[in-house]
Amino acid sequence: MNLPYFISKRINATDKGSFSSTINMVAIASVALGIAIMVISFQVLGGFQNNIKDKIFSFSGHIQITKFSLNNSFEEEPIMMSDERMEMLQTDSHVKHIQEYAHKPGLISINNENFGLLFKGVSNSFDTIAFNDYMVEGHFPNFDTDKKFSQEVILSQRMADRMQVGVGDRIVAYFIMDPPRTRSLYITGIFSTGLDNFDEQTVIGDISLIRDLNNWLSNQVGGYEVFVNDINELEEADTAISNKISVGLLTDRVDRKFVQIFDWLALLTQNVFILIGLILIVACFNMVSVLFILIMERTHMIGSFKAFGATNKLIRRVFAYNGVKLVVKGLVIGNLIAITFGLVQYYFKVIPLEQSTYYMDHVPIDWNWWSTLGINVLTLVLVGLILTIPTAIISRISPVKAIRFD
Repeated sequence: MNLPYFISKRINATDKGSFSSTINMVAIASVALGIAIMVISFQVLGGFQNNIKDKIFSFSGHIQITKFSLNNSFEEEPIMMSDERMEMLQTDSHVKHIQEYAHKPGLISINNENFGLLFKGVSNSFDTIAFNDYMVEGHFPNFDTDKKFSQEVILSQRMADRMQVGVGDRIVAYFIMDPPRTRSLYITGIFSTGLDNFDEQTVIGDISLIRDLNNWLSNQVGGYEVFVNDINELEEADTAISNKISVGLLTDRVDRKFVQIFDWLALLTQNVFILIGLILIVACFNMVSVLFILIMERTHMIGSFKAFGATNKLIRRVFAYNGVKLVVKGLVIGNLIAITFGLVQYYFKVIPLEQSTYYMDHVPIDWNWWSTLGINVLTLVLVGLILTIPTAIISRISPVKAIRFD
């Protein structure tokens, strides 16, 4: 029989309705609130980071393969990957998907106004399934046509609002060349990512249009976007891909290309860790204070136990069990609060955001159970170790003085 645990249970049973019971509820509420805030912080942080990263990767892939050039324009110099090297890339264990692309700058003139245009040409290799999450209206262009190129395009919600156009409308694009050339395009869909880099002037259409304008061969492209299986192995994948491409081509990791955004996301992680550290300090301080109060209130009992021959170790374990029990109850309640909040926000999106400021229209939720488990274990271990501080005063309590204590 575990005597310290048995005594701890009897103490809790006799404390109902007393001042100690109120203190216990305060301790449980403190731990529950702290753990709920920490878990929710990680849910929101993970959701926010994954949302931003997914948008960037959907538009640019994880790694881009282009021709080495000192040209700083939006246009790429044409490249042509041999079948052998392409097969080597596609069979690499790091590679999930490869799609071709090219860019062409230009202007759209409508209602006596000119709007900047960055035409991104893609082909049937484009991952439309992943991109469907950002489609607001209409459908992705159909590239299967008997003409030289498809005239169907999609553009961002921001551009459509500024130009006052919608699905089914015709626009005329002027491409910057010598001499300038025009192409009639038809809008089949509207997308929105919330990221200025893409929504400001990007129009997505058929890469064959760029080939026709630049007099490229049918198998020439501006570059390749490579998607990897594991984002955590991006550096290893970059090295493996670099070893398989021909001389004159280079790889560019997207997290380096948009380094400002990724540094900002890393800074958010640092802020959350600081918040968690402060919450843990407060939780530890509260539990130490609660245990001090409970020990002071049970001074008579401690003196009696010592008079009957109980050791300091046994009595300290009684209060340690009591403290850990309060922490566990707080953890259970706090996790229930956090999971409930996460489910409500995940399915009903009750907390909206201003998309122009936060790049999304609602607070996102990420279900990372490993981080949740880590927070719970860290809290339990840290607070459990801190509880040894107040129980240490038990060894200084004299049985005679304790029995007389009022």
